[in-house]
Amino acid sequence: MNSFKIYPNNYLGQEIQAFYHSDYHGGDAELRNIAGTIENIICTLKNQFQDKTKEALTKAGNNLIQILNGDFLQILQITGKNNLTVCVIPRAKAQKNYTSTQLVFKKAVTITATNLNSFIDGTNYIIRHTDTRTTHMDRSGYGGDGELPYPGITKDTCTISDNVKGKDILLVDDLYTKTVNIDEDALQALLDKGANSVLFYALGKTKSRSID
Repeated sequence: MNSFKIYPNNYLGQEIQAFYHSDYHGGDAELRNIAGTIENIICTLKNQFQDKTKEALTKAGNNLIQILNGDFLQILQITGKNNLTVCVIPRAKAQKNYTSTQLVFKKAVTITATNLNSFIDGTNYIIRHTDTRTTHMDRSGYGGDGELPYPGITKDTCTISDNVKGKDILLVDDLYTKTVNIDEDALQALLDKGANSVLFYALGKTKSRSID
């Protein structure tokens, strides 16, 4: 597992401590087809066109749970928190528009948060009710309806539970890409809702093509 900082910008008002499991090489088709790689887990669990088999989804979900078990415990140790409430960045469309086979990533996070000591399941604390554009699919014409990320989009398109108030939150996403800002916006939304503190974790972090 690796750590980095998410710095303030138009979406986010303060620096956030963040973690990710490994770099994500989006252009590597070979890695996407190798079971167990970050690229394979992320692409399989997105199941964008609902073409993944039950076997493939189960295998990728179990691989994800194994990774999260180790990484979450490391985060707890590094940060010294007594407990962390685990929330998930919702997918781009309203939750009702996804099938259960497209929500396996969230289910794996729920299982992990439920089974680990010192973690609280808050995976239903952020629910999207209005479609936004799917940023990673937008260039290819499959982005769908709604807006691309803008400051405040999380508050406008999601219901955020009052249960986040006063909690130390670990916000989880499958992939962090520096230029997208949907994660930054959700972090700020949690802080504005009254979270005591917010940490961020992504399974993959898009490999930058230039020096940060």
